[in-house]
Amino acid sequence: MIDIIKKKFPILIEPSLLVEIERYCTTKKLKAGNNFIEIGDEVIAMPLLIEGVIKVVREDNAGNEILLYYLNGGDTCASTLSCCMERATSEVRATVIENTTAIMVPIRCMEDWMKKYSGWRSFIMQSYRLRFEELLHTIDSIAFKKMDERLVEYLIQLSEERNTHILLGTHQEIADDLHTSREVVSRLLKQLEKLGKIRLSRNKIEVVEL
Repeated sequence: MIDIIKKKFPILIEPSLLVEIERYCTTKKLKAGNNFIEIGDEVIAMPLLIEGVIKVVREDNAGNEILLYYLNGGDTCASTLSCCMERATSEVRATVIENTTAIMVPIRCMEDWMKKYSGWRSFIMQSYRLRFEELLHTIDSIAFKKMDERLVEYLIQLSEERNTHILLGTHQEIADDLHTSREVVSRLLKQLEKLGKIRLSRNKIEVVEL
């Protein structure tokens, strides 16, 4: 476990901290399609993602979702951090998009390590800052950008995060992430295809040049 931590989380370099991570943390594996965290769940540990992709969304009372951010290997979830520190239940849903492996850090360790290890404190603060910047970006996109611009940004982000030009998923899933209708997404995708920016096939988008 120590070698994996060093590779994925190079900021966590203090030898004593690495020993405690190996002693007190467990490894959790989840397959694509499962929920990592559900709205209302009691959060008793925070994840350090080793590999995989997790989508974090917020849901309103009518069941409408809005995408907050994606988590990849080397990330943790700011919402989970907040819930752990405040002993609160989750206000977001985290769904596994690609098979995921995570090291789970118990609450008691989080609090103890904040006092003992500067590397851990720096990691927590950097994680909060990164997620906060992503949330600001989401708000700015919704408030100030047209849907075609948001769609292009979304496709570029997915392609970069998953390190592939082939994106799998339905038009409805994209519409849910962008908080719009499937018809709007389908129309805009067809426009991008006519411009030679993407190629469309059933439940698949090939990014050509965006």
